[in-house]
Amino acid sequence: MAIAKTQLITITSNLANLDQLLMRFIDLQDFHPVLSTKIVDSVHGLTSFKADNFCTGILNELIQIEKEFELNLPVSEIRSLDYNFDNMRDTIKESHEILLERVNRIKENQQTINKLNDTLKHVTNIESLNVSLDDIFSCEYVNSRIGRLPNDSVEKLKYYRNRPFLFKSFLVDQYYNWGMYFTTQEYEREVDNIFSSLFFERIYIPDFVHGTPEKARETLIAEIDNLNKENAMLKSEMQKTAEDFKDRLSSIKSELLFLNQIFEAKKYVIGFGDRFTISGFTEVENVDNVKKQFEGIDDLEIEVRPPKSDKRITPPTKLKNRWFSRPFSMFVEMYGVPAYGDIDPTPFVAITYSILFGIMFGDLGQGLVLILLGFIMAKWKKMKLGEIGIRIGIASSIFGLLYGSFFGNEEILTPFYTDILGMAGKPIHVMDSEFTMTLLIAAIAIGALLIILSIIMGIITNIKRKHYVEAFLSHNGVSGLIFYSYLLAAVGLNLLGIANILTWYYLVPFILIPVLLIFFKEPFERKSEGKKMFPNGFGGFFVEGFFELFDVMLSYITNTMSFMRVGGFVLSHAGMMLVVSSLMSMVGNASLLVAILGNLFVMGLEGLIVGIQVLRLEFYEMFSRYYEGNGVAFQTINH
Repeated sequence: MAIAKTQLITITSNLANLDQLLMRFIDLQDFHPVLSTKIVDSVHGLTSFKADNFCTGILNELIQIEKEFELNLPVSEIRSLDYNFDNMRDTIKESHEILLERVNRIKENQQTINKLNDTLKHVTNIESLNVSLDDIFSCEYVNSRIGRLPNDSVEKLKYYRNRPFLFKSFLVDQYYNWGMYFTTQEYEREVDNIFSSLFFERIYIPDFVHGTPEKARETLIAEIDNLNKENAMLKSEMQKTAEDFKDRLSSIKSELLFLNQIFEAKKYVIGFGDRFTISGFTEVENVDNVKKQFEGIDDLEIEVRPPKSDKRITPPTKLKNRWFSRPFSMFVEMYGVPAYGDIDPTPFVAITYSILFGIMFGDLGQGLVLILLGFIMAKWKKMKLGEIGIRIGIASSIFGLLYGSFFGNEEILTPFYTDILGMAGKPIHVMDSEFTMTLLIAAIAIGALLIILSIIMGIITNIKRKHYVEAFLSHNGVSGLIFYSYLLAAVGLNLLGIANILTWYYLVPFILIPVLLIFFKEPFERKSEGKKMFPNGFGGFFVEGFFELFDVMLSYITNTMSFMRVGGFVLSHAGMMLVVSSLMSMVGNASLLVAILGNLFVMGLEGLIVGIQVLRLEFYEMFSRYYEGNGVAFQTINH
């Protein structure tokens, strides 16, 4: 339930052992290698082995062939550095060209088939024309066009009745009037322009089609059938060709994937003279496994050091959390990975997110549904969001039990409290108007407590980083904690009528001194670094510091009041379910359907909004006080 402890490992050997070592290196588990560029530039004489990866282009083309022709090339275990890129490239190119030639012919045939099908449909619509198409198109002085005209355009032909054309209709359907028009060669362009403006769609009859429309239809059907048979033959040939190439392409793919790993691994290798070194991080308990991985290689040195022993390298962060908090690392990583040695906020996020979501979305029935949906998403879709759904569903169910709410029904659980638990009624009456103010005050109190916990975590984190000025003098440090806690205590004691601590005895140590320390925090920080306290003069500092202090004081109020949304969404959820209940009472026999649809609507809409709002509270009201997220994520070689 923290950040994993790691060690810095440096592997050194002769260049003669490089290929042998890399073949084992690519199989390392739980090892975060360091890029050579992070070290080479800082020391003169070191060289990087990073070079152009010749595998990438060939491998991408092979993967494209695999997808394009659905070959599904299996990968076998190949461990050989005896390769010939030219032979691989030639084989891939040859297979691709042969397969592509057949695919292109199939595509061309299919395009012709589509055109012939369109022509067939058009010819069928003019079958009543008992005249040879050859006679019509061979006229010397009269030109004709076959096609279709939208029905609403037919009426507009009367506006052109004085123009030299004749339109003959053969068939009228719901949308089109199928027919042809005739005109002389002299007026051909003018008449074509008229019909084009009326959205006439011309039908082009292929040259091999002769005779009457009926005979043309028979010819078109025969040609389409021939092309379909040719395509079937081409597909069969392509499948056979693909199978012939499959074994060789599978072997090449396996070899390329292995070589690609070797080439990629070279970006972690640093050369110096006739030797090389590779550095990386692994968990403490995995150090022996790393050493065992390279057993048997002559002249090999493996050095194990503390993670922060090399200042040029930032140790990576690997989060290790228990069952409940593990999926919430997704939210933490969205903000940024914690630096090595900092506090892992995942457990805190898991607890606070679940509690806040449960309070705002408290319903036993809907919570159980959320658990079920989360389980399905996690089990079959392997989604972290599904695992989170299980946990927030549990919290929603618990608070729903406290509210006495089951799918929006506020009374169905009352017998459970009175008859089984022997209580006077349910613990929390959300819909009671007298409870509204209590709810809002409780939401603010929860927010204040979370802000205090966030400040304390920030103090601990800064002390661990040895940022003592930030830990003690900032508004998120000890000074801010004293000031904020005192104000909360003063307001709380006054509201409860217990005591009045807003007196000079308390104001000086708990208000004045903390505020002055916060105000002079930056000058003290510069002083601790050996710099001038007021580099731009005291006047400029005072003006800037005053407005910054005002902003800090205002942020305490706004951050605290922001948690009122927690109480607001409790009321909003109950109100929306009350609307569903009212609709159920109005529809009679359809009440079950309304109940199902209403609950689904509320769960989908409000569940999404509440999830986002809780995440906002985590990021803006809490993370900003104790978490920076500027660490480096732990990534293995084959991440």
